Amino acid sequence: MFSALGLVVLRLLGYLPLRWLRALGAGLGWILYRVVGSRRHVLLTNLRVCFPERTDLEREAMARESFVRFAQAWLDRSWLWHRSAACIQARVQLTGEVSSLLAAQPTVLFAPHFVGLDVGWTALTLQLPLRFTTIFTPQSNATVDAWVAQGRVRFGQVRLFSREDGVKPIVSALRDNEVLYLLPDMNFGANESIFVPFYGEPAATVPSLSRFAKLGRARVMPVTTRMTPRGYEVVVHPVWTDFPTHDVVADTALMNQRLEALINTMPTQYFWVHKRFKTRPPGAPDLY
Repeated sequence: MFSALGLVVLRLLGYLPLRWLRALGAGLGWILYRVVGSRRHVLLTNLRVCFPERTDLEREAMARESFVRFAQAWLDRSWLWHRSAACIQARVQLTGEVSSLLAAQPTVLFAPHFVGLDVGWTALTLQLPLRFTTIFTPQSNATVDAWVAQGRVRFGQVRLFSREDGVKPIVSALRDNEVLYLLPDMNFGANESIFVPFYGEPAATVPSLSRFAKLGRARVMPVTTRMTPRGYEVVVHPVWTDFPTHDVVADTALMNQRLEALINTMPTQYFWVHKRFKTRPPGAPDLY
């Protein structure tokens, strides 16, 4: 059970040189790959479904690296949420369409679940003079939940909404030019989800990107975070000029299609330990 003592240790680890911390994360990732059989099974199943053209050996190598990246990103929160702004700016590069993002207009940032997603949020809220909001899912561990919440409000003008807050305050924030950092690419169950392809397999997907963009009269810009040897690169991608449309199903399918293209640029940094295909269409077999 993660405890207050665990947080103290993690905070102290943040003062290690980054290369040492990454080495520690690599070792932890290898251990997790060996001992956490249930998540290894989930990850390998996801890779088998999404990368059928790869051999078993290739997918096993991808799985091992994914565990390493996951562990390294977790340990990197030691400096991300506890070190100075100067330390973070030295390790995180913000690139891409940053000047376009600064325009005062409703904006939804499509932020897929790459392992460095919290780095992207921190870089944006630290470096840009904008108001940001996001939707969070409470953690089952109260200590971790408080730590995560505190880490995400360190810098800038930010608001955290829970899913229980509903749609109205989020749409209101969007129309008031607060930038919504949205992570709609996980399986949130059958409720309000639709089935659209993800790597050719029907995946329960919340159509929130299309709906929030439409309700908030907002543009959509993807943001991706790539782990690098020196830290992270956060990329603000160009506006999707053809999104949203009047067809929410087509929009959500397009979101997944474009997500695949982003994942293919760094496949082992995506959050494959999640049961992306847990919710199945009627009559479809359980993949896990």
